[in-house]
Amino acid sequence: MPNIRLQNVSTAYCLNNINLDVRSGEFLVMLGSTGAGKSTLLNVISGLDQYTGDIYFNNQNINSIPASKRGAGYLMQEIFLFPHMTIFENVTFGLRALSMPRQLVAEKTQDILDMLRISHLKNRYPKNLSGGEKQRAGLARSLVTEPTILLLDEPLSSLDSTTADQIHNELLRLHKRLNLTILYVTHNLMEARKLADRIVVISGGRVTRSFDPEEILSNDPAAANNLIYSSI
Repeated sequence: MPNIRLQNVSTAYCLNNINLDVRSGEFLVMLGSTGAGKSTLLNVISGLDQYTGDIYFNNQNINSIPASKRGAGYLMQEIFLFPHMTIFENVTFGLRALSMPRQLVAEKTQDILDMLRISHLKNRYPKNLSGGEKQRAGLARSLVTEPTILLLDEPLSSLDSTTADQIHNELLRLHKRLNLTILYVTHNLMEARKLADRIVVISGGRVTRSFDPEEILSNDPAAANNLIYSSI
């Protein structure tokens, strides 16, 4: 059963009759050129952009449900941590918005900081963090409310390859441990191959191809690029 289903989803300026099923617990990576509609698709699923058509989470139509109630974690390319708050306060923000008891907020926040191995950063402010540390903090804030769906929009594009590779491993570990359904946008072919259970190509506001990451030949970049972008 799909965890997410899109039926004839369109926007006025970008998406054009998107039909897509994402299986429960799947790590789905979306590839495509700039302006293809990848980020818009994540915004639509999260409830940030208006659309026509239908979106279902676990067979429930969520068209009338606002973004704050959809229960999807969302990490964008730019990590907007509140500069006047410590990392602990940043991560608790979503839980406090749910009016949870203070002790429960503290326990859940500490758990996710431990899980992402950034507990030692909890009293620091964002300006004192490296790029990779900010990404982990942003990821912690996205996960602390225990979403079953996680949307990631090129979250590692500004990081060096070593740091990005470390966070790739963290994502794979969290995906397995938390049984998350993940939609991940990237331009990086080899990143997609490492992370994905399945890859879809977005072009011109449509899903134009879906395939297994093993079809990407890591020793033949030209063939890999031809496979993916032949339908763009």
